[in-house]
Order: sequence, then structure tokens, then C-alpha cells
Amino acid sequence: MGYIYLALAIVLEILATTCMKLSNGFENKLFAAGTLILFGVCFYFSALSMKTIPLNIVYATWSGLGIVLAAVVAKIFFHETISTPGLIGLILIVVGVVLCNFFGENH
Repeated sequence: MGYIYLALAIVLEILATTCMKLSNGFENKLFAAGTLILFGVCFYFSALSMKTIPLNIVYATWSGLGIVLAAVVAKIFFHETISTPGLIGLILIVVGVVLCNFFGENH
């Protein structure tokens, strides 16, 4: 169940970050409120995931996949560019998350 909570936390974090972008510096009150609510629920599910998954695994997975998914959302919905070094960095982040999850000390 911990990985389901972690997946929900990651998805909600991406939605919250997207709302933050759409809030235009918190000028758009609807998206600003969405940002705060979604981040709150995101942290709740992250905390639930830590009941069964070690902190280092939760945080590495959440932050790593969050960075990669945020870059994908930025590219698709906001037409932002990703440089070649940036793409290499994203790949390295994914490799790091995989290494932490499958070869970490807690497994």
C-alpha cells in the first residue's frame, strides 16, 4: 500500500506544481488555492507512504520522479525546452532513483 500512497503523492505534487505555474505568481486565486490544497494532500500521502517505505526511498523516488514528470509536463503543456545536458541530467536522476529503490541498503 505504501507505493500506492507514494504514487498518489507524486501525481498530486505534479498537479500542485502545475497549478502553481498557472497561478501566475499566485495572482490567479483559483490556481493558488489549488496549489495549496494539492500540496497539503500530497504531503499527507507522502507521510502515509513512510509507514511502510523507508524515508530515503520515499524521498529519492518522490523528488526524482517529480523532477522528471515536471519536465515532461513543462515540455508538453507549456512548450518549455529541455537542453541536451538537461535531458542527460534527467536520465541520471532516473538511474539514481532506480539504484536507490532496487539496490539500496534497505532491500
